[in-house]
Amino acid sequence: MGRTAFAVAGLMATAAAAAGAAPQYPPFGLDLTAADKSVKPGDDFFDYANGAYLARTSIPADRPAASRRLEMTDRMEANLHTLMDEVAKEATAAPATERQKAGTFYAAFMDEAQAERLGAAPLKPELDTIRAAPDRAALAALMGAGAGGLYPSLFGAFIDIDLKDPNRYALYLGQSGLGLPDRDYYLKAELAAKKDAYRAYAARLLALEGWPDADKAAADLVTFETKVAEASWTKVQQRDLTTQYNPMAPAALPGFAPGFDWAPFLERAGVGARPMVVVAEKSAFPKLAVIYAETPVETLKAWMAFRVADLAAPYLSKPFVDAHFGFRLKELTGQAEPQPRWKRGVRAVAGGDCGADPASCFGTLNWAVGDLYAARYFPAATKAKVTELVGNLKVAMRGRIERLDWMGPETKKEALKKLDTYTIKVGYPDKPQRDYSAVVIKRDDLLGNVRRAAANDWAFIVKRSNGPVDRGAWQMTPQTNDAYNGSLRDIVFPAGILQAPIFDADADPAINYGAIGGVIGHELTHGFDDMGRTIDAAGALRDWWTKADADAFKARAKILGDQYAQFEPVPGFHINPGLTMGENIADLGGLAIALDAYHASLGGRPAPVIGGLTGDQRVFLGWAQAWAGKMTPDAIKQMTISDPHSFRKFRVNGPVRNIDPWYAAFGVKPGDKLYLKPEERARIW
Repeated sequence: MGRTAFAVAGLMATAAAAAGAAPQYPPFGLDLTAADKSVKPGDDFFDYANGAYLARTSIPADRPAASRRLEMTDRMEANLHTLMDEVAKEATAAPATERQKAGTFYAAFMDEAQAERLGAAPLKPELDTIRAAPDRAALAALMGAGAGGLYPSLFGAFIDIDLKDPNRYALYLGQSGLGLPDRDYYLKAELAAKKDAYRAYAARLLALEGWPDADKAAADLVTFETKVAEASWTKVQQRDLTTQYNPMAPAALPGFAPGFDWAPFLERAGVGARPMVVVAEKSAFPKLAVIYAETPVETLKAWMAFRVADLAAPYLSKPFVDAHFGFRLKELTGQAEPQPRWKRGVRAVAGGDCGADPASCFGTLNWAVGDLYAARYFPAATKAKVTELVGNLKVAMRGRIERLDWMGPETKKEALKKLDTYTIKVGYPDKPQRDYSAVVIKRDDLLGNVRRAAANDWAFIVKRSNGPVDRGAWQMTPQTNDAYNGSLRDIVFPAGILQAPIFDADADPAINYGAIGGVIGHELTHGFDDMGRTIDAAGALRDWWTKADADAFKARAKILGDQYAQFEPVPGFHINPGLTMGENIADLGGLAIALDAYHASLGGRPAPVIGGLTGDQRVFLGWAQAWAGKMTPDAIKQMTISDPHSFRKFRVNGPVRNIDPWYAAFGVKPGDKLYLKPEERARIW
């Protein structure tokens, strides 16, 4: 159909749409006004599918981006706003139920006058403790307390499934300490202006706290973080799981990384009695410990004071809020204005999409709000339909693995075994994920609410890790607009992502296969990307590949990586294939699997032509329109440097040019900009 396909697409409505409820984008699920018919699909499929939408869509002043996914978030946040306004009417001085606690927390956030009266006073407990710390050992203890609190740390502690024994939990230790999005912000000349702005931001927060000689302290702490950046592993290095599983007894840590006070750190984190820790960035730890030992205590204190204020700023008075916004969002992402207070309040209580500012939803009652959200806004019928779709995608992926011509029978057998072990979770958990009964929420203590909620969350995780692995656990709340492939060999699709255009129960099936089907296939493929393939069917870190098959996989992945390395989302910033490889493989595999699943769903019947579009065209357009959107240049730079996902344009153009049926569907020929010779196309899963 090529460029003419959209010209007649608006003339026909499907019988299904006529007979039932209308889809979000009538008549059959695509936005027929979004296309730019002047663009050849073979030159830029993203713009072909979305060019008119992009032209008429402006980035709102209170965001660094505009996209279909953010429109979904807007609808969800509007629903959460309704819920929060309702429960806030039940706010009380001593809330007892989860509903009352959520309402009281939200009411506390919305009380801007109270925040202005308090000024910097809510920070007093942390600042007094930092000032009074007599030595590095005391500061290391505070860093340990940061696992469930506001204090920063040079090393992060987290708990997850043991990669070598997935029937138990393990305590992991990883590098931390950087306040900028990535080590590149400290080390690359083209980002020097951002580093200078960070130094000014640190000085501003320290001055608001009343810290002495704020300008010098800020310069010293940025010098400290720069040394930490130089010693830290890159995000590409962190993607190799085999080099990051380094178990040792806690007693061995002082000899392994001398200069840091490990015992008080682990004790204050509540994990001092563990028989084993797993060190991640092994070669970085000794260097970081030396930096810690050689940095003056007063610089470490100033660093901690600044980073406490940085994390707490969204919950404080206007000078803190404005400084935080001015750097974290305006400077780093190009966002022009702060979001309305109600949106920030919803995020503070409900979590969800924290975007470029994790501090905005640090200590929340997110699971309590998730229960309320799912009960009201997620239809049971959607859960059933998506569960059925997932089953179809698994069948399609099984077929693709069975037909692989580059993988031998021994590895193929293990791959199929792994695929069969996946558990699918849709919408919301079947059981409560947190107990908030002990969390004290106060109407006049917003930052205290944040502290206590965060401490409760960490205490829950630590306590759970002492028992058997909880196979029913979720990592994302129902109100999260995302999905994941987790360490439990579970693939999870929260209610928040199951909206149009990702999923629309009333849309043409081809569009759903292209959108949510592509996402489902994406998450399935993560189990077999460059990281996922190192985990076996039991969930253990193990090399289950023959050498020949591993070499073949790496060669095919390199073909894809070399393609993405040519993409330049903004001038001077190319996609890093080492950072984005897993997501790029998952996008390619996901879309290919979704197309196969759509073909299978036809049961041997020819795909209907709807609105002048073939079934294959609608699958590809469903994927492309799901990723429609734009970002500010600064936000794209930050994403390209630090995010494992490629910029959305290339999540469309990158996969389609490697899928043979796309060429036939849109008449793509040699000479078109996206055209690849058959032998140049990446064929992995």
